[in-house]
Amino acid sequence: MKKLPTLPDIPESEQTPVVKSLLLIVEQCFQSIQQQAEEIELLKDEVRVLKKQKKRPTFKPSNLDKETDKSTGDDSVSTENKKRPGSKKRSKNVNLTIHDDQVVQPQDGIPPGARFKGYRDFIVQELVIGTKNTRYRLARYVTPDGQTLTAKLPKELNGLHYGPYLLSYVLYQHHHCHVTQPLLLEQLREWGIDISAGQINRLLSEGKSQFHQEKNDILKAGLALSDYVTVDDSGARHKGVNGYVTQIGNEYFAWFESTGSKSRVNFLELLCAGDKSYRINHHAESYWVDQKLPHVPLKLLLESGLSHFANALRWEEHLDEQGINSARHRRIATEGALLGNVQHQNRCQNLVILSDGAGQFNILQHALCWIHTERLVHTMLPLNEWHREDIAKVRGEIWDL
Repeated sequence: MKKLPTLPDIPESEQTPVVKSLLLIVEQCFQSIQQQAEEIELLKDEVRVLKKQKKRPTFKPSNLDKETDKSTGDDSVSTENKKRPGSKKRSKNVNLTIHDDQVVQPQDGIPPGARFKGYRDFIVQELVIGTKNTRYRLARYVTPDGQTLTAKLPKELNGLHYGPYLLSYVLYQHHHCHVTQPLLLEQLREWGIDISAGQINRLLSEGKSQFHQEKNDILKAGLALSDYVTVDDSGARHKGVNGYVTQIGNEYFAWFESTGSKSRVNFLELLCAGDKSYRINHHAESYWVDQKLPHVPLKLLLESGLSHFANALRWEEHLDEQGINSARHRRIATEGALLGNVQHQNRCQNLVILSDGAGQFNILQHALCWIHTERLVHTMLPLNEWHREDIAKVRGEIWDL
């Protein structure tokens, strides 16, 4: 796109009212031309797509000079911070736990009259990988009255034939190191572990309810104790299906969940932290009024005599019983009832939600994060030097704040 010429700098003494009016008109024309040129390029791109042609390539400015300056600066800093020759270095093994000491004597023997001067320590770190099969022999006794008493397995086994260390290794490799199940199966069998593909899958998927409960407890505590949270969602595949992942957190906690949609109803369901119920209270009523829910469905909901619904099925049945059939009215009613439940659980009416401005997050006290707040100013098109200075000043004030 051709760059527009800049306006000449006219001294203040020569800016008569007529000149100022003309400058304003010219600036408005420049802005209109710039916007029209951008729209024309976008329309051309759409035409190319319809013709099954490629879009215009976007050339980003090179950062080579910046990287060169950055690396030069780092070198100068590192040169200044270098230790002087001969200075004492900190021991790297100061925090290591020593599990075994082996005393090694000189191989050539000790001559008569030699005096012992202590040891020169040489620490070696090793990883021990091997199988350890334990047979628990559960003692059984028969009482005089014919009852049988049998010992119980240790609680940490949870009735499994694989120990807690093996289970933790499988979980860590799969979830943190992204090792696939076939590779895990091959690795464990090479180490002598008698295990099948189905057993690995069960170790990864079954008996994990405590982790999900802990995850929900983290979200509940984070929402109850935080003044603000940052939220965002993005497309992600889950169980082979395209979906979305939502992030909620701040400097104290981080929480993620994969779902099939990115609506406000979905976001409110996530804020329920596992207790997805529906409540009609003053928080729900306030939301319905703000969203301009018509008087008739609003009155039906408030005068129904019911205030708590344990699950989505019961809530949908209640909406059907009240004759609320409009998709928009049902959506607003559902959002308000979920918000009422969130407020009842966490009492987070003063919680600030920072996001990228997406509509599904616009509840409670909603605000843009610093990046997206500053982006509104950064994307403005300056038409002269005064505009550029004003934009730079405001951007600086935002980041200083």
